Amino acid sequence: MQNYFVGIDNGGSVTKAVVFDAAGREVACAAERVPVIHSHPGFTERDMEALWRANVDVIRDVVAASAVDPRRIAGIACTGHGKGMYLWGTDDRPAANGIVSTDTRAWAYPDEWKRNGVSADAFPKIMQTPLACQPAALWRWFQDNAPEVLQRVRWLFSVKDYIRFRLTGEAWAEMTDYSGSGLMNLAETRFDRELLDVFGIADVYDRLPPLCGSTALCGTVTEEAARLTGLMAGTPVAAGMFDIDACAVAMDVTDETNLCVVAGTWGINEYVSRKPVLDGSIHMNSLFCAPGYYLVEESSPTSVSNNDWFIDVFMESEKTLAQQRGVSLHALAEELAASMGMDEPPILFLPFLYGSNDNPQARACFLGLESSHSRPHLIRAVLEGVVFSHRVHVERLLAGRSRPEAVRLAGGAVNNRVWCQIFADVLGLPIETVDTRELGALGAAMAAAVATGGYPDLKAAARAMVRIADRLEPDLGKKPEYDKKFGLFTAASAALDGLWKRF
Repeated sequence: MQNYFVGIDNGGSVTKAVVFDAAGREVACAAERVPVIHSHPGFTERDMEALWRANVDVIRDVVAASAVDPRRIAGIACTGHGKGMYLWGTDDRPAANGIVSTDTRAWAYPDEWKRNGVSADAFPKIMQTPLACQPAALWRWFQDNAPEVLQRVRWLFSVKDYIRFRLTGEAWAEMTDYSGSGLMNLAETRFDRELLDVFGIADVYDRLPPLCGSTALCGTVTEEAARLTGLMAGTPVAAGMFDIDACAVAMDVTDETNLCVVAGTWGINEYVSRKPVLDGSIHMNSLFCAPGYYLVEESSPTSVSNNDWFIDVFMESEKTLAQQRGVSLHALAEELAASMGMDEPPILFLPFLYGSNDNPQARACFLGLESSHSRPHLIRAVLEGVVFSHRVHVERLLAGRSRPEAVRLAGGAVNNRVWCQIFADVLGLPIETVDTRELGALGAAMAAAVATGGYPDLKAAARAMVRIADRLEPDLGKKPEYDKKFGLFTAASAALDGLWKRF
């Protein structure tokens, strides 16, 4: 009898649930946007109860849409954005709003830790550069600005561990997420009181759930969750994984062969390695979902969310035209971008709406505007600016490893073939995409398949459940022009870096 698996994906703004069969084919998908709360500059939050209700809605909807008997759903797992922080209270209620990974309120703490040597002291254990959106910095911010919140905290969760907790009633800290939190000793794969004390946050130790691996079983669906969602009570729930791991395994990036780029709310650029990079050239090493591997990562909040913002704010007048032609606004924007040639006067877009690759205080801007420029020029500049930001990260990654066979690309950019070709041309590498729209959910479903005995490990699950959909070769004739524009991009970023603190 055919088994099915449910992957639940909570990104920075959208919640999704997807039913897959054992071959990785999507049976049904349901999605719901969860409003982001911007109560103060730099704050990006979500109501945790509203988030749970959105998860209930999409699970219920996808079970109904799939027409799959819930008894044939063999397992469930969650994925979601990393970093951020979701606090559960001692009164069995959320202790505060959930904090999303684009939040920059705690920017001053990593800045201070870099200056006073704390970051250097912590690096041998955390193997990463502290970020404003990590729980280590956010907990410290609450200590100084809202200590009453911390007094009522029972558990500190990542987003996907919070949703799994609501499904099962069991609190677990899955390693891939927490290894990117600044809270975990990666060298010894444990929480470490001495490490936390370096950051001045030793009091968080007792609020951290027990650690587990990505394919561990972490409870079953409770009677209450079953009533709300339409799932069967007792359905096994696996740990799942950080969404950058989920996307990697869902693109069969399970060894060192290929590079993985996720163009989503964050721009994630990564590869799998037996050894972490510890010379300080890379910002982030974390534990990969396959035992024995690290995920070597360069990332920043400089990717597709910048394009979404531009379309929402500046393309209102094109909505009618898109409706008349029966296409999406994003598809129309892609068409307009494609109409611009390489010989146009250059415009640069710095995609820093939520901070830059290296500076959380940075701001987005257009440079080089002339009266001859039109909206299509701006659209293309946004697409190119996002890719240039990815290239900054990719060049750092490639400095420490051999050239990959290809870049496996995921995220919102894969729906835009023009954008995919820009990635290939700017990076000078082939771009491959995978035959599924919901990579994060597929990666989570793969974890559920392994946890429930469907496959022996994630590599075997990837062989059975992943199919390459498309491959785009770079147009090397465009390389000189793109190299020139990339040089302008990096020079402009560096020139403006000292200015942002004055805003």
